Amino acid sequence: MEHNISGVGVIDKAAAVLSAAEMGPAGLAGLVERTGFSRATTHRLATALEVHGYLRRDAEGRFALGTSLFALGEAAARHWPIAEAAGPALADLRDATGESAQLYVRDGELRVCVASLESPHGLRTIVARGASLPLSQGSGGRALAGELNEGGYVVSIGEREAGVASVSAPVCKGDAVLAAVSVSGPIERLTREPGPSFGPPVVAAARQIEAAAGLS
Repeated sequence: MEHNISGVGVIDKAAAVLSAAEMGPAGLAGLVERTGFSRATTHRLATALEVHGYLRRDAEGRFALGTSLFALGEAAARHWPIAEAAGPALADLRDATGESAQLYVRDGELRVCVASLESPHGLRTIVARGASLPLSQGSGGRALAGELNEGGYVVSIGEREAGVASVSAPVCKGDAVLAAVSVSGPIERLTREPGPSFGPPVVAAARQIEAAAGLS
């Protein structure tokens, strides 16, 4: 796998090991294969990251991403200014639709949830703040990529997760897409054609966020 290079060797290598673990749990040999580092170097870095909670061992003894990353991800998401501005709009969207609402920003080929409010229903979509999801799957990722229909939103039916539907719209400054606001929930409530019902409130939430963040 390719590695980003900052010029600080130990940081670059530790980041590469974390990226390798992000691909899925792996034993030492798997991390060596994914990073291209020597066995000794990989073991030293992986065990050090484990001490700090950035890696952990699963039930099979494989290295996996650690729980310390949850706190870091949530803290990073909490300090995005657009996430703070989006709070009232997401609350309005959740209350109007009865479904979970999220705000995503792009991070390379991923999208990161920087704000999330859960539906009051027992059966609901849960996306943790700080969670990273594929940019190529789901309406939130496609909205960030600029893929929209004539109504200004994107619909996803069971695309990222079976049984889940979502509708998303971009939050923009001029022609630049800065974020995507989404509403998501079980297909049985959103239906297989959620656009007419959920598209307009999602687009309205996007405009509300733009105004609150001073983007419009």
